Amino acid sequence: MAEQGAGLVRSRIHRALSRPNLLLGADRELVLLTGLAAVILIFVVLTWYAALFGIAIWIVIVAALRMMAKTDPMMRSVYARHIRYRASYRATSTPWR
Repeated sequence: MAEQGAGLVRSRIHRALSRPNLLLGADRELVLLTGLAAVILIFVVLTWYAALFGIAIWIVIVAALRMMAKTDPMMRSVYARHIRYRASYRATSTPWR
């Protein structure tokens, strides 16, 4: 029993809690948002051309989102934080500031 205090304490980290939230290999919220926009386009215009265009646009956007998620799964949140703090932190640095 006294030996336990000298060793490292181990805690289990479940994989589901540390993985990014992806759908179809891309950020879940962005995939759902683009799918919603494509469905709105299809049902507002109600033509075969609009349906084909909406599906094609959605496939292209999901492919781009997958490439983005493959590079960095947290890129959306990093970009949102960058936009939020843009006024506070300038993109350039000077020796006087």
